[in-house]
Amino acid sequence: MKYMIMMNCPANGYELFMSWPKETLEAHMAFMHAFGEKLQKNGEHVLAEGLASPRQAKAVRLGNNGKPVTDGVFPETKEFLAGFWIVDVDKPERALELAGEVLNAPHVDMMSNGKPFEMVVEVREVMDSCKDIE
Repeated sequence: MKYMIMMNCPANGYELFMSWPKETLEAHMAFMHAFGEKLQKNGEHVLAEGLASPRQAKAVRLGNNGKPVTDGVFPETKEFLAGFWIVDVDKPERALELAGEVLNAPHVDMMSNGKPFEMVVEVREVMDSCKDIE
């Protein structure tokens, strides 16, 4: 079964990330690389990518005239997708276990406005066909 493990961050997460002390930033990146290598070694890795800052994102919608309209990211958005892994595992519990590991990346002691840095990790099964729709 394939699952997508999505790492989300708060709207100001990219700015916070770049303000971390160099040692924490390096430890975080080392953790992410080691996590990816572990997935590959275990044969669970399918695909993984980190995403650029949401400031580079564009939202494309269908306009009134039927033509696409491109806008920047809307300021009311509270979270952004920072990166993801697609894993191929034997059971759903393994995907949840891996998501829990992502939450242990070196960042938990970083603060944002006096609050701990909050990272949400979402796990969703990748559909193989239309029969997977519930």
